[in-house]
Amino acid sequence: MSECECVFCDIIAGRVPASFVYRDDRVAAFMDLRQAVPGHVLIVPLRHIPDLYALDEATAGHLMAIAVRVAKALAADQRPAGLNLWQSNGEAGGQEVPHVHLHVQPRRVGDGILHLYRHGLPAPSDRPSLDALAERIAARL
Repeated sequence: MSECECVFCDIIAGRVPASFVYRDDRVAAFMDLRQAVPGHVLIVPLRHIPDLYALDEATAGHLMAIAVRVAKALAADQRPAGLNLWQSNGEAGGQEVPHVHLHVQPRRVGDGILHLYRHGLPAPSDRPSLDALAERIAARL
């Protein structure tokens, strides 16, 4: 996907309107057009980066630092009962815009979003399986 086909690149360039809460020379934070809950903010790098796999660690760290600042501002403004921070990656992960971004959502009890375990909390995995998976992942770091 080229930058000219990316709605977040269009927002950053000023071709599409957005309600910004923050912007610096590397990232921007703006209100999600579809407010799942009041205060839903998106944080995006200014440079087009399609997904988490293409994200460098310095930009990732800066995205997270700004997410923490936005979360604290939301906490001060709205006094939510909780907060979600997430990144959806790839089609199976629910990524709708192919430009890496973080969602920051203040949460209220019973707000009805993010029912993570539709079939109930999963049973604990056995330790040998967890150890084997951890070993495979660690070997690739």
